[in-house]
Amino acid sequence: MTTRYTQSEWRTIIDDAERNLPSSFPLYKAPSLGTPDFAKCIDHTLLKLEATREQIDELCEEARRHEFLSVCVRLKWVERAVHNLQGSSVVVACVVGFHEGTYSVSEKVKEASMAVAAGALELDMVINYPLLKQQRYSQVFTDVAAVRNVAPHPVVLKVILETSKLTRVDIVAGCKVAQAANADFVKTSTGFGGQGATEENVRLMKSIIGPNMKVKASGGVKTVNECVAMMEAGAERIGTSNGVWIMKEAQSLLEDFTHVAGDKGRKNSRPADSLTRMFSSS
Repeated sequence: MTTRYTQSEWRTIIDDAERNLPSSFPLYKAPSLGTPDFAKCIDHTLLKLEATREQIDELCEEARRHEFLSVCVRLKWVERAVHNLQGSSVVVACVVGFHEGTYSVSEKVKEASMAVAAGALELDMVINYPLLKQQRYSQVFTDVAAVRNVAPHPVVLKVILETSKLTRVDIVAGCKVAQAANADFVKTSTGFGGQGATEENVRLMKSIIGPNMKVKASGGVKTVNECVAMMEAGAERIGTSNGVWIMKEAQSLLEDFTHVAGDKGRKNSRPADSLTRMFSSS
């Protein structure tokens, strides 16, 4: 596979993107708590190596019950998850090159092909971030583009940057490479490599990719407060193993808020919207 740009061209693209970063960032609207749109922002995740069949079955049952957008699992569990979720709206996402990102291109291509063949409709691939840090952008592009080639649309491709390992310039570069390779999302973290998602990095990533790509915040998002903060920073998908707790917490807060609103004679207000705004950082 030929590279899209020369090293000099990559450098120019990345320098221009960094130079044109805004001095301030918008606050995005998070879906209202307790709504289907809120649940559809969550990728319900189980990626630990020691996961069991029973835990995968439970993961799928929870995703079906709460109507999350997807379950995110390792390759060995894709077929089982697809079977478990038949008849539901929940799709299966599979990680690729997880979690180090340093697998060969051929290994990532094989893993992606097998996942799609088993029924995965989304792929979360780990970028080769050591090469990214070395500014070997053509090789990084080839890595991502090769997976995109064997998993074309409508398969959704998310590129995990592992932001905790990267500088600001590296994050800019990773976003531009993923964009050039026609990925659908850039994703913050694996959750296995240091600090996970931060609002700062989500804002940065969203500002780089623009309106035609999306950001997934993953790693350390454990509460409804953190979930809403990531959405307001620009994330349109949340990867978490705490999806059930987040939904329970959201429902509890919503019920408490509705009760207070009712006591104050404001039953005709929209509590879900009002409560979501309580988490705004501005």
